[in-house]
Amino acid sequence: MPTLRICYLLSIFLATICFAPLVWAEESVSLFDGKTLKGWDVLTCEAVVKDSAILLTAGNGLVQSKKQYSNFVLEYEWKAIKSKGWDSGVYFRYTDVPKGRSWPGRYQVNLRQGMEGDLGGFPQGKNKIATKDGEWNHFELTVKGSTAALKVNGKQAWKVDGIKVPKGFIALQAEIPGGGQFLFRKVLIRELGDQ
Repeated sequence: MPTLRICYLLSIFLATICFAPLVWAEESVSLFDGKTLKGWDVLTCEAVVKDSAILLTAGNGLVQSKKQYSNFVLEYEWKAIKSKGWDSGVYFRYTDVPKGRSWPGRYQVNLRQGMEGDLGGFPQGKNKIATKDGEWNHFELTVKGSTAALKVNGKQAWKVDGIKVPKGFIALQAEIPGGGQFLFRKVLIRELGDQ
């Protein structure tokens, strides 16, 4: 009987070791603490923290994560300050910004008025779910392997296949001269691992 008990305990121990990384990989962490820009690089633009949100204040550029991500669920809330003609975006899985440009070439969840939630370069990545002008909107972007999917205010907007870059930065786009100031808050990420 002691041998059976040892085998049983050993199997529980091994199961815990094998499955623990899957559980840890699914915990959401905040990319923005609501107080500082710790964990971000501000590139060719200006940004401050105001009322527990990142406020993009001036210039054309990016507030870019220090870390690169592969498979993840990114949640964030955004609000345009400008009453019309606003423009911004959230970039993901890019590795660099071409010389002489303010932003990477792809991949961007658009926040331009009338195109909120569209994924540039993907005809099937068009959002038909309305956003709330002048209010906080909640987006949830899931990127896994070559696929990406977006929920807008809790509703499925699109799912695409064809994301070619396997890993890269996440960034908030500042396009202040033309698109106006933007606020971002409650920026959370849950890494999915290589499941």
